[in-house]
Amino acid sequence: MSGARWISAFLEAMAAERGASANTLAAYERDLDDIHRWLTDAQRDFDSADRDDIESYLVDCDTRGLSRATRARRLSAVKQLYRFAFEEGLRTDNPVVQISGPGREKRLPKTLSPEEVDRLLEAATQHGRSQADKLRNTCLMQLLYATGMRVSELVSLPVAAARGDPRMLLIGGKGGKERLVPLSPPARAALSLWLTERDAADAQAQDKGLPASPYLFPSRGKSGHLTRHAFYNLIKGFALEGHVDPDKVTPHTLRHAFATHLLANGADLRAIQTLLGHADVATTEIYTHVLEARLRELVLEHHPMAQDEGKGDL
Repeated sequence: MSGARWISAFLEAMAAERGASANTLAAYERDLDDIHRWLTDAQRDFDSADRDDIESYLVDCDTRGLSRATRARRLSAVKQLYRFAFEEGLRTDNPVVQISGPGREKRLPKTLSPEEVDRLLEAATQHGRSQADKLRNTCLMQLLYATGMRVSELVSLPVAAARGDPRMLLIGGKGGKERLVPLSPPARAALSLWLTERDAADAQAQDKGLPASPYLFPSRGKSGHLTRHAFYNLIKGFALEGHVDPDKVTPHTLRHAFATHLLANGADLRAIQTLLGHADVATTEIYTHVLEARLRELVLEHHPMAQDEGKGDL
């Protein structure tokens, strides 16, 4: 079987057996295609490569200046591929099983202060060419901050999940897993106003012979709903209008802010894990480090004894 066929079979299995999302499959495909090209140039393929070949590839990645995170991801992808190949009988050995990667750099996620979030929420209410735009933008931001959803989960929300003035919202997450998250009163109010506007526009579209949209945030594009890229551009506009540094603001920083602010106000780490849809609490624990870093910064900025010569001791 050719290397290209190996990749195709692996991706099919990931989609069918693990419910991997389109974004996850695309990321695997990019990484494995790069490895396949390198092996082809070396006159090798997945069925003949050995441990030395894969280690030489990783050295080449380092030489090309790829980040440690990228190299770790590439190794993870090829390990998943060879595990699949071994289980399917495509190989009788696993050449990568003993290769240890460079590991990932542990970076604290960027977050926003409650005051910055308030300015973004206010800016969303004023951003748009029409009242419908403003209601949609307000609903997007209120839902994002109230629930900590991933942007892909937000833009593709089915309208059925928002019917009946819900106190809880059912979110379809990674791997087809669902979770319930509570809605704040401001989020429920914004959702109610947007639903009225959205349903009126949808009814007009149906009068013109167009099909009803199944999405809470419909669009005329190929996906049928607002895209992640479109929302990314929107949130940058909110940042500019709200006088928040645009470099700090992405849809994901609102997810980080949701978790960090909950933790700062006494929420249980396990509860935050459930709300975010993290499979492992270790992923959620990064927010404890964000909070520690912020507390340390506050001490250094405001404590009268935190002089320059003493900062190294804190």
